[in-house]
Amino acid sequence: MSTENITNEIRLSILGMRCAGCVSAIEGALSAVVGVTAVSVNFADHTATVKGQANPNALKKAAKEAGFDAAVMEGIEDPSEQETQELQRYRSLMKKATIAGAFGAFLMAAEHFSWLPEIGSATGLWLWPEIALLTLAVLIYSGWHFYSGAIKSLSLRQANMDTLIALGTGSAWLYSCIVIDYADTLPTLAKHAYFEAAVVILAFINLGTALETLARGKTSSAIRQLIGLQPRTARVIRNAEEIDIPIEQVGLGDILRVRPGDKIAVDGILLEGHSTINEAMLTGEPIPVEKIVGSEVVAGTINQSGSFLFKATRIGRDTALAQIVMSVRQAQNSKPEIARLADKISSIFVPAVLIISALTFFMWLTFGPEPSLGYAFVTSMTVLVIACPCALGLATPISVMVAVGRAAQSGILIRKGDALQTAGKLSCLILDKTGTVTEGKPIVSSIVAIDDYSEDQILQLAASIESGSEHPLAAAILAAAANKQFTLDKTQGFLAIPGFGVTATINEQQVFFGNKALMDSKGIKFTRYNNKLEKLSVLGQTPMLLAVNDKVVGIIAVTDPIKKDSALAVQHLKELGLRIIMVTGDNQITAHAVAKQAGISEVRAQVLPQDKAAVVLELQQQGEIVGMVGDGINDAPALAQANVGMAIGTGTDIAIESADIVILQGSLLKIPEVIALSKATVINIKQNLIGAFFYNTISIPVAAGLLYPFFGILLNPMIAGAAMALSSVTVVTNANRLRWK
Repeated sequence: MSTENITNEIRLSILGMRCAGCVSAIEGALSAVVGVTAVSVNFADHTATVKGQANPNALKKAAKEAGFDAAVMEGIEDPSEQETQELQRYRSLMKKATIAGAFGAFLMAAEHFSWLPEIGSATGLWLWPEIALLTLAVLIYSGWHFYSGAIKSLSLRQANMDTLIALGTGSAWLYSCIVIDYADTLPTLAKHAYFEAAVVILAFINLGTALETLARGKTSSAIRQLIGLQPRTARVIRNAEEIDIPIEQVGLGDILRVRPGDKIAVDGILLEGHSTINEAMLTGEPIPVEKIVGSEVVAGTINQSGSFLFKATRIGRDTALAQIVMSVRQAQNSKPEIARLADKISSIFVPAVLIISALTFFMWLTFGPEPSLGYAFVTSMTVLVIACPCALGLATPISVMVAVGRAAQSGILIRKGDALQTAGKLSCLILDKTGTVTEGKPIVSSIVAIDDYSEDQILQLAASIESGSEHPLAAAILAAAANKQFTLDKTQGFLAIPGFGVTATINEQQVFFGNKALMDSKGIKFTRYNNKLEKLSVLGQTPMLLAVNDKVVGIIAVTDPIKKDSALAVQHLKELGLRIIMVTGDNQITAHAVAKQAGISEVRAQVLPQDKAAVVLELQQQGEIVGMVGDGINDAPALAQANVGMAIGTGTDIAIESADIVILQGSLLKIPEVIALSKATVINIKQNLIGAFFYNTISIPVAAGLLYPFFGILLNPMIAGAAMALSSVTVVTNANRLRWK
């Protein structure tokens, strides 16, 4: 096999999918291709995701042999092209529905007003064959996609929706031709042609499919909006000139110019200038974010004001926007447990319908009143038409598509369908402290000056000694000094002592900065400040002592403040009935201080990252359904162990691979949103499934004539076609309600 165009994952657009039965046919055909390890078909948006080392041409050939056209979807495809294709399909289906409907309406009116001669009469001998030929022409024009699909399905020894429709309408036409040709030998009551039924059934089914196409287009509007955020061109600086080039030609390290109102083309680091950027597509928050030199900028976000230069650090499929789109699609393609049940039922449904239709025919032919052949034909045809499992196949994926797209618009990436189903069932939620409950960015919270030193002198001296350190707390002190525009002193003999602090010579004086253990080791007395140190610790602050030569001259406390909405989020989560536990590697005093501010009463402190998964397992063994919220990197084992792992991240710093759900904005207030959306989605899916099951369970016996012996009621095949089409439209419309959740 050629190694050209080999990839680990290929996304295909599938043309010709019309029912849930098509899903198993496509999955089977693609799975048989050499190198394919997994196939996921999304009936809702007519795509297939293939994983493994497979040749795209081989995949397209396999799909073609199974009766479907396929095209490879590369990169972030232009949404306008897909919208154009969908619009063309909608118009084509409407045209077919209109022609079939108009011809069927004419035949029904002609029969009602007795414009047509009796079958078998002198005039009828030449007119009815003409009507048969006209009907055949309409059937071929309006229903050829069904008939060709049925033929291909039959060649593969499979049955699907096309099989049912082709058998129903085809047998109606064939039966009517037999009635015309053998009118003299049939009972008077059996002399009825069903040409109008055949074409009207196609009219209703095409109309239903067209409306479904239109409604389904709305379900993926969220992802289309995300895709549409990427600009077509970018302005780069090459050879000291600014030129506009197609976005595909932007390379890593390129310098790009962004003007007011421009969409940012790729991810990068701001090199020159200052601006505010609307990052709503990333976080769901409309408030613009200030960007300065060194700030990260993300593809798809919109520059509000100011012009700046930035260096491209991620392009193509590596940008945050591409990763978001990929994540959303992955979730939309995934199948929660409830969907797998529906797929299993759908896969055996069509063969079962064929058997029921055959049994219906023979029961009416054997025990039915005269004309038994006419009754047998009508009832069996009605069963075939009304039983198409389209609504059943759409019930789950269409709801998942809408919910995942809606979440993405709010800055929530749902990566797995199972997580969407399980989130609403959580009974316990574990929260990591740093970066989840707190900001994850320490700041200087207190400065205590002793003797003749001022607070500014203490901060300037501490920043000077910490200028050579890479410790997170050092960054907080340096940032505080930078805000005051202090000039830092030069250091000599800098030494970092892990677990203790740092020491160096500044202005010919030996300076020490660190914890009590550092002071102890250097013989510096500090006991008179123990009460102050303890008070700061109880407040959740980390105090450090500053000593010059052998004397303590100041205390600087650093704290990681809780996020402004953490306490409110915890309150909302408690109102939902969840047990909230904060798990952290920090010490007991700091952990309880932070938990108290956030309103969390249950705390597990001094827990190593590798032991957090054990805490999750322990709670699961107690019968809890556990959600874990962490940074998605250090907490990866716990996120994987939890029933639902949620990674908190801001900007592009998200560990997508470690969690089921990623909260882009970093706000815990998104967790109640996830839970609410999960509950609403599961209810929506159940509504769809119950509606589809109820529809098929009730309609098939009625179509088979169950009510006839008691009430003399038979279901008209044309009404059956309309009902079948309406059921799919109803499911899609109900799923679209989630867009407003």
